[in-house]
Amino acid sequence: MSETALELARWLPASPERVFAAWTDPASLSRWWGPEGCRVVECSLEVRPGGEWRTIIAAPDGRRWTVSGVYREIAPPRNLAFSWSWDQDDGGRGPETEIVVTFEPDRDGTRLVLKQTGFTTEDARDRHRSGWASSLNDLEHSLSESSSLAQP
Repeated sequence: MSETALELARWLPASPERVFAAWTDPASLSRWWGPEGCRVVECSLEVRPGGEWRTIIAAPDGRRWTVSGVYREIAPPRNLAFSWSWDQDDGGRGPETEIVVTFEPDRDGTRLVLKQTGFTTEDARDRHRSGWASSLNDLEHSLSESSSLAQP
């Protein structure tokens, strides 16, 4: 893997089907997407190869960021691939990266592996590593919380 590629792995306390749904259902994605402390204020997902996705994330201080892309591959519940680009202040789009997320059954949950490639700098990769780690913390919490709510 190149020095400007990112790979993260995380065990999650839910089936691959539930974890995949958390990435492809707008209401589910809105509960965990973005760094901890931020919230999704807009989410549209056209979950099909060639379909577009877009989210707007708001920070507690009111700043907002828009990120969007195109789905490349949808293979429920094992694989999801899409492009990623931040909107720029000048109205343009930033550099595009590619993301592949795999969901494998592991023990009584799922081993998620996220690979993001195409960063132009190591700094951009490292900022994404921090953001994804934070988002995956929220995903794990969201899945744990919804599991406990589903218990009789």
